[in-house]
Amino acid sequence: MHRHSPSIGPVPPAAALGPERFDAVLLDLEGVLTSTAKIHAERWKEIFDDFLKMWGARSGEPFRPFDADCDYRRFVDGKSREDGVRSFLASRGVALPEGAPDSPAGEDSVYGLGKRKNELVRRAIQAGRAGSVRFVRWIRDCGLRTAVVSSSHNCVSVLRATGIGELFEATVDGYVEDRLHLRGKPAPDTYLHAAELLRVTPARSVVVEDAIAGVQSGRAGGFGLVVGVDRGGAAEALRRNGADLVVSDLGELVAGPDEERHNV
Repeated sequence: MHRHSPSIGPVPPAAALGPERFDAVLLDLEGVLTSTAKIHAERWKEIFDDFLKMWGARSGEPFRPFDADCDYRRFVDGKSREDGVRSFLASRGVALPEGAPDSPAGEDSVYGLGKRKNELVRRAIQAGRAGSVRFVRWIRDCGLRTAVVSSSHNCVSVLRATGIGELFEATVDGYVEDRLHLRGKPAPDTYLHAAELLRVTPARSVVVEDAIAGVQSGRAGGFGLVVGVDRGGAAEALRRNGADLVVSDLGELVAGPDEERHNV
């Protein structure tokens, strides 16, 4: 059962997230540090719709397209590529061979579809840059350590493209997850590993997530504070699944002349 952190009453963000209470902030990439979630949803739709049309022609099943909003949030968001493929296809009663990490992008397998999507996302990322660093810079100025925790295999390239990689002391991405056989979100393994890399305890660390699977991960790991970032209509679901605090933009937490005050 979800256990909310004790309320500390209305306080300025600097006191709520400062070094008196916490040592580190661990942040997801998509939807938190960058705004490429739309790119991912659109690429998933492209991949799944192409596959479902082909599958329907073979099986006689009517074509029902991937919903880039509902299906993305329910089956894909916050998960590794392979878990996203398995989860969505299972919802349509489709089981594909697993394939292997070195499967070609053209192969009709779990790894093949994932790799195909990855190539499309990589091209889209290279075409533009996104993300705000104000919150992270402020956190570092407060003396807290920082890490990125993402299931994406594009994490390093995204950080490089947005020019914010140097703001993080540790990165736990899809490659680390694969190499160490860490369970993906909603399991807490990746966040716990990030805390270990920074040599901080979960109880004195903050998790920042926009995905339901992500806030579940932070809660399961016993982290001191789980912040949910609502990118549109998910605030209540984030709270129900483990977020102690929900904001629509991380800028709301940054101390300034007109500080936002939150009941954490």
